[in-house]
Amino acid sequence: MADQYYSPQQEPGFDKRLIIVSLIAFAAVMILQSYLFKQKPQPNQPQKPAATAPAPGGNPPAPTEAQPAAAKPAAKETAAKGGSKAQPVVTKQASAESQTVIDTDLYHVVLSNHGGQATSWILKRYDDEKGHPLDLINQAAAAKFGFPLSLWTPDEALRNKLAAALYTVDVKDGQGGDGKAQRTVTYEYADQDVSVRKAFTFELGPWTLAKNGTAPGSAYVVKVEASVTQNGKPVAAYPAWPAGFGDQVNAIAYGSGAVDYQYGDKVERTAAKKVANASVIRGPFQWAGAMDQYFGAVFLPDDMANSAMVQLHNSLQMPQNPADPNSKQITVDIAGAAVGNVNGATIERMFAGPKNLSVLESVHTATVSGANNDLRQMVDFGFFSWMGRPLFLWLRWTHDHWSPNWGWAIVILTVIINAALLPLRLSSMKSALKMQKLQPQMNAVKDKYKAKMRNLKANDRAAKMEMTQQQNQEIAALFKREGANPVGGCLPLLIQMPFLIAFYTMLERAIELRHAHWLWITDLSAADPYKILPIAIIVTTVWMQKMTPQPTVDAAQQKMMMFMMPLMLGFMAWTVASGLAVYWVVGTIVSIVQQYAMNRTALGQEMRAMAMKRARKQAK
Repeated sequence: MADQYYSPQQEPGFDKRLIIVSLIAFAAVMILQSYLFKQKPQPNQPQKPAATAPAPGGNPPAPTEAQPAAAKPAAKETAAKGGSKAQPVVTKQASAESQTVIDTDLYHVVLSNHGGQATSWILKRYDDEKGHPLDLINQAAAAKFGFPLSLWTPDEALRNKLAAALYTVDVKDGQGGDGKAQRTVTYEYADQDVSVRKAFTFELGPWTLAKNGTAPGSAYVVKVEASVTQNGKPVAAYPAWPAGFGDQVNAIAYGSGAVDYQYGDKVERTAAKKVANASVIRGPFQWAGAMDQYFGAVFLPDDMANSAMVQLHNSLQMPQNPADPNSKQITVDIAGAAVGNVNGATIERMFAGPKNLSVLESVHTATVSGANNDLRQMVDFGFFSWMGRPLFLWLRWTHDHWSPNWGWAIVILTVIINAALLPLRLSSMKSALKMQKLQPQMNAVKDKYKAKMRNLKANDRAAKMEMTQQQNQEIAALFKREGANPVGGCLPLLIQMPFLIAFYTMLERAIELRHAHWLWITDLSAADPYKILPIAIIVTTVWMQKMTPQPTVDAAQQKMMMFMMPLMLGFMAWTVASGLAVYWVVGTIVSIVQQYAMNRTALGQEMRAMAMKRARKQAK
């Protein structure tokens, strides 16, 4: 698609007001220039733009570059008696608002010279909840708390001034060191107090896509330069992504917001609700910024040692049910970040795009010993990340080589995983059988010491404790003599737990499952809209409980395990991501098949016979 520029979208009546203000200022200069006290008139402040970006792929207005306004002469006037502070004389600003469009195969960015910031950042390869290309900017939050690439300064008045200014625009095309086409958009504003320069360099491609269709991470990287001086002195002004992301449309999505940073092998993550607004964290950073479950905007400073990040936190009111604007209002947390150089001028890169592992691994950071030196840590695989990441790589390989559908890739991987865990299931069954065989001897030891304790005085606690210790020692000796392990049945399950948690976390973080289809499921990252999978979890778990011999559990406990646990699991799965539910259901079905086969072995038949014998004894 061709690169685009289009004419300024001016506010109605803006030109007339500008002419009137200019005539008044000129008259004031001519009439009052002989007086001692002189100051310029208050400059007219333009209103915030309401223009929206053209839809990607549409026909934009005729290409037009905004022309910088000619420098205005300093207006002078006399202050009233008692005097008032002189207003700064504007020496460089645009005469009207204009927009610049950067359009590539991957994104469609709209920049406005009103504040020198981005008003739309559409990712063409990712859809929103309505099936339209996703705008990475959270428009509702940005309208209140600031748009991306605005500048954050400790002085709120200066911060507001920089966001309201009309900057001159200069657009230049060129080539980067790798020979790829680039476009640099430079914004400038100056008055007698403040001078501002911002420059954004975008790579326009073309890019070589990987076999799975992913683009290199550099395609989502923008070079950012910013410098502000006030009264001739450099001011720390940090480029910001201040107000969340466009895929945050409900409370759960807002809850995934965070502000993270990395240096070396250390990654610090702060959830949106725990971010302290305007708190400053000093570098060094390899990268730092804001993100949510699937997307992120992080800055990569050129000067790590002198970098700092300002964490930004705001609250937004929204309907509890996004589909019903009249539903109950709830408060959600908005996380943002601004990163720059504490000494003044900032030169850095900004990655704004998907948290796709292939993409992130191709974005190189400054080299630090002991670090991966890329953005892979933006994806948080949880406490068991050392296991979660290899699991995801395995899932991705399965998708790329065995199944083009992510749902079926999960099914294939689940079957393989459960087959690999079969030895642990067998070990658990053998341990349970051995413990059941020792149950009569264990009961005899307990009955012996129970009889002895009856002969003790009620208040003789020391003797009772000693006798209890002797009982435990005798039972332990019995286990040792027979080669039984009381935790042998639980140990295989404990070994499986980190593996299962890592798999669950991996599926929850994988952007590849977002809006991925499988059978009746239209989004594997969202809950099953028809609740078929949660119901299947309940049914298959009850089925599994009926098939599994439980000789050491009494009748009351068996009923509780038979029904209460499946219902609890079904309740937990009611809102879980469909990808996780697929793994859960398929895993249970594989376990049923395995249990059926084991029940037909000598070991299984022996356990079932003992379970039936125990049930008959309890029924008498």
